[in-house]
Amino acid sequence: MFVRTGYFTGDPDLIGGALDGLSAEAVGLLSAQPGYRGFGLFANRELGIITMGSWWDSRQAERDSDAALRGRRGELLTPFAGTVTVDVWEAVVAARPAEPVPGSWFRLAKFDFERSQAERIVTAFRDQALPALQRIPGFLGGSMLLNVEDERGAVGGLFNSRETLDASRGPVAEARARAVAAGGSTLRSLEEFEVVLLDLPRQP
Repeated sequence: MFVRTGYFTGDPDLIGGALDGLSAEAVGLLSAQPGYRGFGLFANRELGIITMGSWWDSRQAERDSDAALRGRRGELLTPFAGTVTVDVWEAVVAARPAEPVPGSWFRLAKFDFERSQAERIVTAFRDQALPALQRIPGFLGGSMLLNVEDERGAVGGLFNSRETLDASRGPVAEARARAVAAGGSTLRSLEEFEVVLLDLPRQP
């Protein structure tokens, strides 16, 4: 699968309106497009950050949906978004939760890697980091996204509450350090977000 992500920053005083608009319209707009496989909307209200990701069953479906919806996306983010970053990734490992959990939280780590090490990085996450995460109380699911051409990656993890997210920081840090060492990647950022909306349609 392929994932289109957006990362938007702006005035924290305006974030509520943007989240309301996205919550009301995003799933309806996205699910009407061929190849749609899911959507997540996440926020740091204090800093004024919105990030979101839509999942597609092919690269072409991702491209077509972006062409159809990018204008409306911009309208929904106005006047909040002062900066806009959109990326496309391949989901190389995905252990998605069975269903949304109210009150859940999301941790996102981004990293760089050498293209020649892509297989090694995937193996380290799939065989070492993900099983370790799945043993942590409150962990709901996680995925690894790669853009091999740009040598960038991202790992996201969902937890069932703010409390379990907070309590997981130590064990996750240990798993992350081992995976980074095993995969030869370089961690670039680490963030935590409130889960505003999660749509997980059943896979065909």
